[in-house]
This record gives sequence, C-alpha cells and structure tokens, in this order.
Amino acid sequence: MELRNLITFINVAELGSFTKAAQLLGYSQSTISFQIKQLEDELGCLLFERINHTITLTERGRELVSYAHQIRTLTDEFKESFEEEKECNGHIHIVTPDSVCDEMIKKSYMDFHNKYPAISVKFTTADTSVMFDMLDHNEADVIITLDSHSYHKDYVIAKEQPLSMHFVANAGSKFAGARNLSIHDIINEPFILTEYGQGYRRVFDKELAKKSLEITPILEIGRTDMITSLITQGDMLSFLPDFVTRDMIEAGNLCYLDICDMNIDIWKQLIHHKNKWMSKSLKIFIEYTKENEFSSFS
Repeated sequence: MELRNLITFINVAELGSFTKAAQLLGYSQSTISFQIKQLEDELGCLLFERINHTITLTERGRELVSYAHQIRTLTDEFKESFEEEKECNGHIHIVTPDSVCDEMIKKSYMDFHNKYPAISVKFTTADTSVMFDMLDHNEADVIITLDSHSYHKDYVIAKEQPLSMHFVANAGSKFAGARNLSIHDIINEPFILTEYGQGYRRVFDKELAKKSLEITPILEIGRTDMITSLITQGDMLSFLPDFVTRDMIEAGNLCYLDICDMNIDIWKQLIHHKNKWMSKSLKIFIEYTKENEFSSFS
C-alpha cells in the first residue's frame, strides 16, 4: 500500500474535494483520481460515492480515515526519530483574531524565531467559526480563540484561561472615575467596536440582547490598535480585552469604566484537532505559546 495514496486519501476526505486536495498537494486532479482508484482497487472497496460532482465517504471510507491517520502518524514519528539530533525545522500555520496576531508578532515572534530559526510560522486572522472550519479541513495547525468557552470531542484544548475585558474610554471622559455605572448610562454613547458577529463582539451583543438592548457603533473595524488610537482622540467608547488596552491604561491615555451590570464570560483558548499529527516543531510551538503568550494576555 502506497503511503502517498493514503495521504492523498486523508486530504480528499478532509477537504471533501478532489480539486482542493490536488491544489493543496500540488498534484493534478487526474493524479488524485488515479491514486484514489489505486487505493480502492488494492482494498477491493469503494471509498467515495461520487454523485453530481459531490463526493461522500462510504462506510468503508470512514473506517479507513482513522487507520490512515494512525499510519501517517507512525510513519512521521519514525522519520522524526532519525532527526532528533538535527535542528528542529518545520512550518506552523496558526489562525487567530486580529488583536492576538498583532500581540504575538510584536511581543514574541522575534524571540521565537531566534530560538527556533528553522521553524517558519504563518499567521492568518479569522473569525472563530472560520477557525474551526480550517481545523476540520486541516488548513490550520492550531488556533487561538477569544470567544465564549468552546468544547468539542474533536478538538484538544492545549491551554485556556478566562479573558479580562473592560469598557474603555478616553482618560478625559465624563465617565472616568465614576463608580457603579450601569450599561444604561453608556448605551447611547458613540461606540467603536470590532466586527459584528465575530468572537467576543458576538458574545457582547448576545449579553446586550438578554437585556433587550442594542448598540449601533459609529465604526466597526477589526484592528484594535486603530480602535484604541481613535478613542484617545475623542469621546467614543469601546469594549476590549485588557491585553489590548493595558499599555494605554498605564500611560494614562485610556481609562476603564466601572460597569457593574454586565457579566460577560470570554475565554482565550489554544486549540488543535485531535487527529492532527503533532510534529516536533508543532509541539515546540504549542509549548512556547502556552508559556509565553497566555500569561501576557490575562
């Protein structure tokens, strides 16, 4: 049984498409079709049902997915065992919200690169639902979410912690220093928020809806650095993670608002798929992220 045929099968099964698997692996579509046909002939069973350009795993195909992952994992581990004395190398694809991406690149990337120069890292920013879809299709190695607490049997939570968040305003705001404010006191103020329906903004809007309230922001943008910059220049408000605003709070440019009647539960979670092969480089990256990133975000 050809290992490359099994790897092709895994990618077709995860992506649900011969075309996408061909693009990912750098093969022609005819090569993908030939490799799957070879595998089906060798096993003596149909692995995919093909109806109107749609492919679906057969029962035997679903059984093979688990075995194929095990075979690939064992093969990769065997190869890696010969390279333990060599410099660790590899490519990691991490998907995060914009604010986390900015923070990781500014504070940690160069340190990680200096320690592990042969490991390359690709950052992509996306909403939580897109992140999980990318995990499911093996398009991301690991994700970091800023959202409500997530748990699913198909995912491994490598690290998690509750996320501190505050309503923030210009340090000269009329609300600065006020105690025991209600959300009703600020609901009609001009807000700048991250995009509707994404991450902690979605959780925030759900909590408002429970109180039959709604905020229509004057600006929606994913760049939290731009949000904080604009707030320092005017009388707008926002709702942001503390790791985004901490430096500007300490510098006296922004202030936290004491809103006493909004209990919003946001978590930061480092997650990978349970079937993801944990290469040495991926293990190193995850451990580094757990030790160097999470404490700075709390």
